[in-house]
Amino acid sequence: MGNDFTSALRPAIVLTILFAVLLGIAYPLAITGIGQAIFPQQANGSVIRDADGKVIGSTVIGQAFTSERYFQTRPSAAGDGYDGLASSGSNLGPTSQALADRVRRDVEKRRAEGVSGPVPVDLVTASGSGLDPDLSPQAALVQAPRIARVRDLPVERVRALVEQQTETSLLGAPHVNVLALNRSLDALTR
Repeated sequence: MGNDFTSALRPAIVLTILFAVLLGIAYPLAITGIGQAIFPQQANGSVIRDADGKVIGSTVIGQAFTSERYFQTRPSAAGDGYDGLASSGSNLGPTSQALADRVRRDVEKRRAEGVSGPVPVDLVTASGSGLDPDLSPQAALVQAPRIARVRDLPVERVRALVEQQTETSLLGAPHVNVLALNRSLDALTR
């Protein structure tokens, strides 16, 4: 009986070590290498750098813009606002009083910023991950008058910039990357 256990244990240990090496080391290294070779920008986080080479953001992870000079992003449910280590939704359901109160405060904030008419839903609700870097074109366009006023630009020029930065995809609705839009805005006013 002891001999049967020993003869069964040896292949189990060898296979465990083999699969640990294959699936824990070789496969991740191969996939990382393929990603670096074929999609290096995406594999490294779609990082955006300024003229000095300093990292200023990512095209796939949102960040908060608090200055009136910039287009504002949607609210974030990720930690203390756009915390990549705390990516998650708020888990507040449609009947949640806390969600209703937060949305009401966000609508009041947008009204104080000068948004008139219907407030686009993505300006007052967080995305599922809490890190969405994009807005709908409507959410960007309602902010154009504030941006134009603060930067002393014609509102038509700001709206044209939003339209230039609007991306469409095969699947999904048109969207505007807020970081790219704000960088274009800075380039416009330099």
